[in-house]
Amino acid sequence: MSVVVVGCGYWGQNLVRNFAELGSLDAVCETRPDGRERARSIAPAAKLLSDYDEALAMGSPLVIATPAETHYALAKRALMSGRDVFVEKPLALTFKEGEELVRLADERGRILMVGHVLEYHPGVKRLLELVRDELGQIYYVYSTRLSLGKVRREENILWSFAPHDVAAILRIVGGMPTEVAAAGGSYLQPGIADVTLTTMLFGDGVRAHIHVSWLHPYKEQRLVVIGSKKMASFDDVSKRLEIYDRRVELVSGDPVPIRGDGVVVPFDATEPLRRECAAFLDAVQTRVSPLTDGATGLRVLEVLEAAQRSLERHGAPVALQREHALSGSPA
Repeated sequence: MSVVVVGCGYWGQNLVRNFAELGSLDAVCETRPDGRERARSIAPAAKLLSDYDEALAMGSPLVIATPAETHYALAKRALMSGRDVFVEKPLALTFKEGEELVRLADERGRILMVGHVLEYHPGVKRLLELVRDELGQIYYVYSTRLSLGKVRREENILWSFAPHDVAAILRIVGGMPTEVAAAGGSYLQPGIADVTLTTMLFGDGVRAHIHVSWLHPYKEQRLVVIGSKKMASFDDVSKRLEIYDRRVELVSGDPVPIRGDGVVVPFDATEPLRRECAAFLDAVQTRVSPLTDGATGLRVLEVLEAAQRSLERHGAPVALQREHALSGSPA
C-alpha cells in the first residue's frame, strides 16, 4: 500500500522522506517547481504530480502537508472522493470546519488522522507512563515551544506551534479544560501574534500553561509535569527525560520541600515522524482509528479556537462547554 503526499515544503519534505523510506510512497503532488525538484531528490522513484485532481484520481490514501488555511478544503475533497486522509496539524482553522471533516469521515467509513507528531514521540509515550505509574495526582503541566523562526505570514504562533502542546497536555491530563485564557503580542506583523501564553483550567483543579514564541534567542521544547509524589521533565531539544523525587509535604502543618535527585529515564530513539507515518499506514490497513484521529484533532481545535477568542479579548477567559471522551492509548 502506498500514499500520495500533497506538499513538499518545509515539513512536507519530511513526510516524503519517511513514507519513501517505509517503501510506501506512490507519488508527490506539488504545485511549485522547486517543490517538485525537492521531491525528486528525496524520492526519485515516486511519481511527480502538479495538480490535486491528479492526486485524487490515483485512488491512494492522501497525506496533506500544505499551508494550514488549505487543510479543510483539500481534506474535504479527499474524503468526498472516498480517500483515507492524513492531515498535518491543525486539522482546520475552525471547529466548525473540523467537525464537518470528522462527520464526512464517519459517514464514508474513511480514516481521518491528524499530524500531532508529539503524541508519537517515544519520550512523550514514556512520560505518559510515568504520569500514570509514579507521579501521583497531577497538579500542573508546563509546556514551552520557543525558537527564532520559522515566522509564518498565514497563521499566528498559537496556531503554528501550540497544537502539538495542546494535544500532549490533553493526553497527559486525560480530559478537556473547562476554561482557556491566552495573552500575547504582535511585533513583526500587524495582527499576527509572535508570542502567546495560554493557560488551561481543568475540572479537577489541574492547570496547565503553554508558552510559544518564534521570537526567542534560543530553541526550547520542554514538557514539565508536577505531581503530588514526583515531578518529570521532557526536553525535546536535548532528547532527555528525567524524573525527580521532589515534592512538598506538610510537616506539623508547615510545607516542607523534599529535594530528591533527578534520574534520567531512557526511551526508544525511533524518529517520532516515522512512528506517525507507520501509524497511518497501519490504520489504513486495519481500519482501526489511529491515536490522533479526527476526534482528537477536533478537541485540539476547540482549545485553539477558545485561546484565539481569549487572545482577541486581551486575555479574558473563555469557557468550554462541550464534552469529549479521550480515546486511544499512546502509540
